[in-house]
Amino acid sequence: MEDHLKRLLEAESRAQAIIDDASAERQRILDESLATVRDNELRFEASRAELRAPFLKEAHGRAEHVIAELAHKYEERQRNLREMAAQHEQEAVDATLNLLLDPTR
Repeated sequence: MEDHLKRLLEAESRAQAIIDDASAERQRILDESLATVRDNELRFEASRAELRAPFLKEAHGRAEHVIAELAHKYEERQRNLREMAAQHEQEAVDATLNLLLDPTR
């Protein structure tokens, strides 16, 4: 009987060792998988920035072009308004002089 108990204790001990080894292996696999996932996420973030760079550059270029066009239109409009103001100023001066020189008009 003692021999049976001894063999059972040895079998239990071996089973526990197998369980411990399997748990350690499972934890190693989990740790390795998590490290791989983190590395892949970092690579993805880096490549995402690289993928976006040309689009951002193009958008920047378009924005600068639109700004330049708007500035040109603004300057042209300002010039036209100044010319119109000068023209109307001269017309107002002429009308005032005519009114002062000939009040019957």
